[in-house]
Order: sequence, then structure tokens, then C-alpha cells
Amino acid sequence: MTAGSVAAPAAPSVPDGAGEESLAIETRGLSKTFGAQRAVDDVDLRVPRGSVFGFLGPNGSGKTTTIRVLLGLASASSGQAWVLGQPVPRSWAQVLPRVGALVEGPGFYPFLSGRDNLRRLDAADPTASPRTRRARVDDALDRVGLTHASSKKVHAYSLGMKQRLGLANALLTPRELLVLDEPTNGLDPQGTREVRHLVRSLTADGTTVFVSSHLLSEIEQMCDHVAVMSVGRLVAQGSMAELQAQGARRLRLRTPDPTEATATLTRLGLSVDREGDLLADLDDEHRVEDVVAALVAAGVRVRGVSVEGETLEDRFVALTGEGFDVAG
Repeated sequence: MTAGSVAAPAAPSVPDGAGEESLAIETRGLSKTFGAQRAVDDVDLRVPRGSVFGFLGPNGSGKTTTIRVLLGLASASSGQAWVLGQPVPRSWAQVLPRVGALVEGPGFYPFLSGRDNLRRLDAADPTASPRTRRARVDDALDRVGLTHASSKKVHAYSLGMKQRLGLANALLTPRELLVLDEPTNGLDPQGTREVRHLVRSLTADGTTVFVSSHLLSEIEQMCDHVAVMSVGRLVAQGSMAELQAQGARRLRLRTPDPTEATATLTRLGLSVDREGDLLADLDDEHRVEDVVAALVAAGVRVRGVSVEGETLEDRFVALTGEGFDVAG
């Protein structure tokens, strides 16, 4: 699907209700079935306005189907959905001009230049003024670092350059909501960093960015909220800090007395691993200051103590049972 504004589909109406204005996307009981298969199962999604929201899920989790329903590329079997506070699909005509998207890879005319592709796509937007088209196209190309290649035919673009051009199209007109599917796909490390900074900068004017990605480290650095799908169901959502806080905490201890420290930690009922520093799993019954006090009382010399939460990858594996490959 080409990036940019989304064309309104013919879709069945969604039950009446009131969406929250503080949310850019909200669903209640959203489901989608294909025959006997329930691809999306009773999903209640809440995407705060102005956030960079990461959407994760392994293959077959229903992540892409959910996105397609939200953008009107597929109709829901049941449930309710609101985009930018408006019920959809009933209010698509009012909502879609305010939404930009890059979904399932950018599609362009291969024998036109990058600049000419953007001009044609901008001309197809009835809300875009022809008088400012050149400035809009130049600005979008500059923001994604493609000014130097704007006259080159798209068939000669690398995958990463096509991805940048798709982002440029999504940025031609200011949007309240951007939905980006794998926005760093095909980019080198420098390009990935630039896109990450670009996405973060978009929230300065209140834009909400909904990012689907299989790169957990990128989501961790880019997003402030996240949701995780597994087998069609939403298994976790919230701020990044909240999601990581739900996982296990570990105390990392640096000491020249590992044997005595291990004995003390074990007496306290803590599970201890030895990986250079000592690592002890913490729970609600053990405060860090109490553990350190017990170590000092036992004569253990403490050189350093830190508390580590689980990474996003740790939480993802715990929630879904899946490994690191989570493209879906």
C-alpha cells in the first residue's frame, strides 16, 4: 500500500458509542474472523494522543490484520473502533484526511523520479493546495534525506531509499495520526537512527505515531507506549516503563567476596546467578536497601549495586513465548 492518506472503503457500520478524545486510537472488543479462524480476538486497544506507540506481535498474532481494520483496508467482524475520537468506519470521510500511513511497503511508479512520484501523489490529495506543492515536496524529501536522489528513477532506488520515499509521502501534509509499518525496513544503521529521530520529532506538534516493527531494540528507543499481540489477542499494553516494571527485577552486585555474598543472598531466599557480577532475582518481599544492609552486616564488601528491569525482549518472550523474530 502506498504511503500517505488512506482511501475510504465501503464497510459495515460499527455500533454506536463514545470514544475518548484523549486517545488517537481506541477499540473495544474488536474482532476479525476469516472463516473459522479468529485472526483478531476481542481486542481493546488504547493509543494515547501525542505518543509514539509501538505495536508488536509474532507472525500470525493478528497485528497486521488489526492495522488493516483500523485503516479501513478490512472490515471488522465485531466490536467498536474510534480513530481520532470519531467512530469508524461511519466517519471515514472526516477522519481519513487526518491520517497518513505507510503499510505493507511503499508502492511507486518505477520509471518516474522520486520527486515526480511525490508530486503525483500530492496532486491526488484533494486537500492539498497546488500552489504550495513544490515547497511541500521539497520539504518532505529533505526531512527524509532524499534531496540528493530526488531526480533518480525509483526503479534504481535501494529498498532503504524506497522506504524513505514512503515516509516522505506520509509527511507531505501534516497529519494528526501516522501509521508506519516497519519504517526502518531496509535502512542502514545511520538511516535507522535518522528515522528514529524523525519519528520522535513528529510528536512535537502533537502528531501521534503508531509504529509496527519487528526490531525490538528500535521500539524500545523510539516508543513511549507499547502493545503486544499474541495469537489474535492483546496480551499487554501501557507505557514502556509500566510494561518493563511488570517483569522481574534483578539486583546486580559487584563485590570482592562472591562466596560470602552468595551465601548471604541465598539465606535471604534470593536466587543467585554468577555472571562476573552476582545477579539476584528480586521480589516484592525484598527491598534493595534491606538486602544491602544484610550483606554489610555479614561482612560482605559491596563495591556497587544496581537494579535492572527486564528489557522489552525479555517481556516479549515472557508474554508470547516467542523468540526475537516478531515480524507479523
